[in-house]
Amino acid sequence: MRISRALTKAECKHPVRVLQFGEGNFLRAFVDWIIQEMNDRGDFGAAVKVVQPIDFGRVKELNEQEGLYNLFLTGLKDGQPSKERKLVDCVVGGINPYQDYDAYLAEAENPDLRFVVSNTTEAGIVYKANDKIFNNPPTTFPGKLLALLHHRFKHFEGDMDKGLHMIPCELIDRNGETLKECLLQFADRWSLSDEFKTWLVEANTFSNTLVDRIVPGYPKDSAEEILKELGYDDQLLVEGENFHFWAIQAPEKVREEFPADKTGLNVVFTDDLAPYRTRKVRILNGTHTAMVPVGLLAGIETVRETVEDENVGRFVAKAMEDIVASLDLPGQDVQAYADDVLTRFRNPYIRHFLKDISLNSFPKYKTRVLPSVLETIERGGEAPESLLLPLAAYVVLYNEPSFEPRDNADIVSMVRGDKLAETEEDFRAKVEAVMGHAPLWGDNLADVAPLKEAVLKLVMEIKTEGILKFCGAKAGQA
Repeated sequence: MRISRALTKAECKHPVRVLQFGEGNFLRAFVDWIIQEMNDRGDFGAAVKVVQPIDFGRVKELNEQEGLYNLFLTGLKDGQPSKERKLVDCVVGGINPYQDYDAYLAEAENPDLRFVVSNTTEAGIVYKANDKIFNNPPTTFPGKLLALLHHRFKHFEGDMDKGLHMIPCELIDRNGETLKECLLQFADRWSLSDEFKTWLVEANTFSNTLVDRIVPGYPKDSAEEILKELGYDDQLLVEGENFHFWAIQAPEKVREEFPADKTGLNVVFTDDLAPYRTRKVRILNGTHTAMVPVGLLAGIETVRETVEDENVGRFVAKAMEDIVASLDLPGQDVQAYADDVLTRFRNPYIRHFLKDISLNSFPKYKTRVLPSVLETIERGGEAPESLLLPLAAYVVLYNEPSFEPRDNADIVSMVRGDKLAETEEDFRAKVEAVMGHAPLWGDNLADVAPLKEAVLKLVMEIKTEGILKFCGAKAGQA
């Protein structure tokens, strides 16, 4: 028996005020949950319609379940395990523009529509010159969005009150501004009217945001037990941690229309998103990225096991300590945030696999860990070994026969290649290639003395003495 509104007696009589690009786990466990809470706690009164942004996705399943799904929020509260279930009913269905483009454009004619939210991954907000407005649909997310906005402009005859508030959640810097820039590039490329471009800029808003919640997704290990307890089938079950944080840099009218901060939620409207972004990316994401290769080389599978491991846990604590020391964020209690992050990593309900976090490891190291290394050097300090070790460990990991890297093809080819590194000469060539790869780093790290030699030294010590040497393991411990 499948979950349904008749079965659960869950109704959503609110008008569709939110159009959501993306039906993945994060949006359902974060944005849709927040909208559900705003509906339940206050008078936000919004339903969500979901758009599938790529040609394969889960809108069909979403519609089969009438938009309903169960969210499980887990973590530690006052040091004790906590698990809560929430039935999310604010999503009222989805559209696949690849199958019904007319239905997609028809959403632009909805007079109640006010917000567009999205999470199309870091690669989603892009401008591609070969995308066309008449592709039905355009291939890129910005292309699809611009086609929808252009249709709305024409349908409402340029009414300045019918603009929308764009609130993207992609984890890129200045996500709202970047989305706006892409739309304007497409508008020029597609030779759209000056009147439309004026409406685009003046009638619509583009907020920069930062989102923070760990969402492992479908709870594979406990799904059978959960479904038995529920008494019905729910293929869109999603699990996330109970912690949440959303920082939004937006005009005042967005704050007034989207009062998430007024309903007891951990949502902050700010005029400067940078400190929040730096804190989160460097401490949470940076520590994640740093622990992955060390944990995997030590034979550990999950974040919690890594943090709680007697040896590797010491490395994680040291890496986080060095990251915190590199930060200068006035007004931000970075140590308190770091302590909270370690608590979140110990969530007893979530199995967050290191292999899953290893996706695109080298670009992640560049944005999440390397800034802490370079800022420490700029202040006259030495590059922290705890933050160089992950880079060396990734080089070693990518050359392990049992490991299958999931990274940019060029990077995998460069680091792993047709022949796995074995000798010091092999690894020296790999390290020089990695650190001299300008398309990845922007600068040639091989010229940043003494980083290249330090990384090579760490690589060879990992190969000869094992990764646990750097984790405070006792002599002779494997």
